[in-house]
Amino acid sequence: MTATTDTNLEKKAGIDLAALQNHIRAVYTADNRPWVIGYSGGKDSTCALQLIWSAVSALPEDERRKEIFVLSSDTLVETPVIVNYIDDTLAAINAAAADQNMPITAQKVVPETSDSFWVNLIGRGYPAPSKRFRWCTERLKIDPANAFIKNRVAEHGEVVMVLGVRSAESATRAQVMALHKIDGTALSRHSTLPGAFVFTPIEAFNVDDVWAFLLQNPSPWGSDNRDLLAMYRNAQAGECPLVVDKQTESCGNSRFGCWVCTVVTKDKAMEAMIDNGEEWLEPLLDLRDELAETQNPERKREFRDFKRRNGSVTFVGDSETSIPGPYLFAYRKELLRKLLEAQEQVNAKAPPGEKTVLIQVEELREIRRIWRSEQGDWGDAVSETVKTVTGKELQPKPLMVLISSR
Repeated sequence: MTATTDTNLEKKAGIDLAALQNHIRAVYTADNRPWVIGYSGGKDSTCALQLIWSAVSALPEDERRKEIFVLSSDTLVETPVIVNYIDDTLAAINAAAADQNMPITAQKVVPETSDSFWVNLIGRGYPAPSKRFRWCTERLKIDPANAFIKNRVAEHGEVVMVLGVRSAESATRAQVMALHKIDGTALSRHSTLPGAFVFTPIEAFNVDDVWAFLLQNPSPWGSDNRDLLAMYRNAQAGECPLVVDKQTESCGNSRFGCWVCTVVTKDKAMEAMIDNGEEWLEPLLDLRDELAETQNPERKREFRDFKRRNGSVTFVGDSETSIPGPYLFAYRKELLRKLLEAQEQVNAKAPPGEKTVLIQVEELREIRRIWRSEQGDWGDAVSETVKTVTGKELQPKPLMVLISSR
């Protein structure tokens, strides 16, 4: 697709960009409620953010009074290529906003350490997520984003969530958007958060409209949208939205997102990236495929305890067959070793400048605490495994942090 003019986009897609930007400005200046733009780094959220930036930048500086927060949710198990891209983009957004006197600040939120993927899977033994037990979405995506929004509501009374969602994505998405719409306004009520409203400026766009806009209009923060297009071509994927309620579908369908996702049978996006030259990601795909294999009904009992975490045993109906509980402690120790080995392998093969952290030091400390309290692991398997695989000591929590947390 070659670059053309905005007018050509309007003729082809039936979108009046000038009218849309006037509409965005009208909604922005209508009240004092700050905006929180959900930014995943994908095409739809990039399109929404770029449209809003363009519209608001046309206002006189004294009318750009209302804060705009660009919020990215990092689950700590995102595909490394995407993490690096988003980190670079958030830094570029903040630099450009300061340079252009825009009331925009970008930041990302992460799960609480006790809620992280590895603390729950390796620490507590939660089985890899499945369609029937998807314990990850709320902990990793919904709760961190909602905590940020609730804090802004506490400060300002109300906020407006700006989401890059489109009615054309699915019939379910269109129904949800219509259900909460406030008659006579451009806003919808948030389905679960009091004091939060939702504005969806690109809801009428289809996927061609999104790409046409991105490739015809340069990014105001200096990124090259052709790089974004190249990522999509490499992964043949969609994007994971900022998830702020249970009605918004998380990924789980081979889109950009968590490399550990086992809700799908195969991670087609990761496989495509590897096939297109990102071979350094192979250890992640191998580990992800192993986690998926632990869901195989014929093999579950190889990896999982017959007891629940509270010591109870649950049976299937009236049978004598127990329902598998958490991962066995021995297997969790094996998973920790394999995760750390994958981290070493990925960083050894990564392109220059790429630094991948698969598990945070804080997560290792929390796993260590859980294993000691729940498994009686006074032999300190976490520290021993870290030293064996990485050659480094697991550093204790800094003294000042310990003092301040009392």
